[in-house]
Amino acid sequence: MSETSTLISCTGKITRAELAQLPTPPSTATHVPIPHAAVVDALGDTLSHRRISVVDEEFAVSKDGMEMFGVLDLATGFEGCRFAIGVRNANNKRFRLACTVGLRVFVCHNLAFRGDFSPVLAKHSKHLSLEDTLSIGVDRMQRNFEPMRQQVEIWRAQQMSDAAAKLTIYRAFIEGDLDVPRHLARRVHELYFNPQHQEFEPRTMWSLSNAFTSAFKELDPIPQFRATAKLGRFLGAVSATDNRPQEPRS
Repeated sequence: MSETSTLISCTGKITRAELAQLPTPPSTATHVPIPHAAVVDALGDTLSHRRISVVDEEFAVSKDGMEMFGVLDLATGFEGCRFAIGVRNANNKRFRLACTVGLRVFVCHNLAFRGDFSPVLAKHSKHLSLEDTLSIGVDRMQRNFEPMRQQVEIWRAQQMSDAAAKLTIYRAFIEGDLDVPRHLARRVHELYFNPQHQEFEPRTMWSLSNAFTSAFKELDPIPQFRATAKLGRFLGAVSATDNRPQEPRS
């Protein structure tokens, strides 16, 4: 499993070449199906024109081939992090063509679809220009790379006392501020205070975030996705509280 993206499918993974072999249903007056391979190829071309390369990719389709799900890991990123794109397309009107991007992306056949930012959401209509839609979406995606990078850098610079880290773990698991299995509390504690990688030795919010996400890897993929999705909001609230100006003591 990629550190950046997760694709869950009950039908197995297929290649981009296999996507091209799938039939596309005929158009109607209001619905114009888009070949799955055309979506992936157009997305790849759009990224390439902006000098964004793909280092890994995975695809899956529904049993009838009408729905496609995929993840693409990008070379673009910064120290210790890499961006990824999730994409899905349905030729049976079940959902719209969509892309999502983030430092962690999750795409599942049960319609779970999450990243940090979703720059593409388009109906399969006769007025849809695939190339224009993806071009605008990738431009939006690029503009959001920097805010995501800045958030990570803020957490990397945010020092934490041992007491503050322990209190955050206590709030998450014992007080129940983060709805995740309690048995992972000890694992988070171990990973934070005895990090497995030198990058996470500094006592910072970023290191604590990594301790949580590393512990979540013990969960099955879908519970792991749900826990990770909740983590950002929880740590964001903790970070905002810790950075709030303190009242002067009397």
